[in-house]
Amino acid sequence: MRLSRAQDFTEIGYYRPLRAAAEAAGFVWHEAGHFHALPYVLLRSGHGSGAEVPRVYLSAGIHGDEPAGSLAVLEGLRGGLFDRGVAWDIFPALNPGGLARGTRENPGGIDLNRDYRLLTAPETRLHAHWIECGESPYDLYISLHEDWEARGFYLYEINTSGGPSMSAAILSAVETFLPLEPGPVVDGHRLRAPGWIYHPPEPDEPEGWPEAIFHCKKRPLNSYTLETPSALPLRRRVDAHLAAVRAAIRVLLTESRKTGD
Repeated sequence: MRLSRAQDFTEIGYYRPLRAAAEAAGFVWHEAGHFHALPYVLLRSGHGSGAEVPRVYLSAGIHGDEPAGSLAVLEGLRGGLFDRGVAWDIFPALNPGGLARGTRENPGGIDLNRDYRLLTAPETRLHAHWIECGESPYDLYISLHEDWEARGFYLYEINTSGGPSMSAAILSAVETFLPLEPGPVVDGHRLRAPGWIYHPPEPDEPEGWPEAIFHCKKRPLNSYTLETPSALPLRRRVDAHLAAVRAAIRVLLTESRKTGD
């Protein structure tokens, strides 16, 4: 994996390898358009097979100075992470221009993860349209993030689905790669346990809706926003995201088999 921020998210440096890895893994590449000369992509796999399988939504790269999530998607595709027993919808780079520039905001200066109430940015408008026109609810939502102020890994859980919490399994898997955030408070939120924030289905700021809040306003969800500490090595952050996703999918498939029995 190249670690140069100037090269990782160009057409040649990221999107071409991403497409090759996605198609090799059996994903369909959907390209809705371009922002700042870079493609806006949805990767889909496992849909239309006729089999009843769990549906998983995964997003990354909504903040352009948080590269580990988007790189984890590429690494996961190459490494066979995305189980064929799951129907996947993956948005690998929600902020193409910000990722290319290494800025939290999009090139227009908008924090996309606070824009899902007002939808002022073209990126969030397009993403919201795709979500609203989507199929039945997903069984699991995962969003990959980073935190420049955190000392360790932590997650936000929003669970309005009635399904089991996956937080303990995710945190246990991540501890191999990163320390857990000890708290007791992170970003104004009190931790229930090291690394675990249970967030109510309401925004912290009335007009500043994050992506996860937008989802939960549309339908019930079991959602995990994963935060790796940006100060630690990129390789460890990527590996932590991969371990977290793998753990969540193990729980999902185990619960799905129980339901099917």
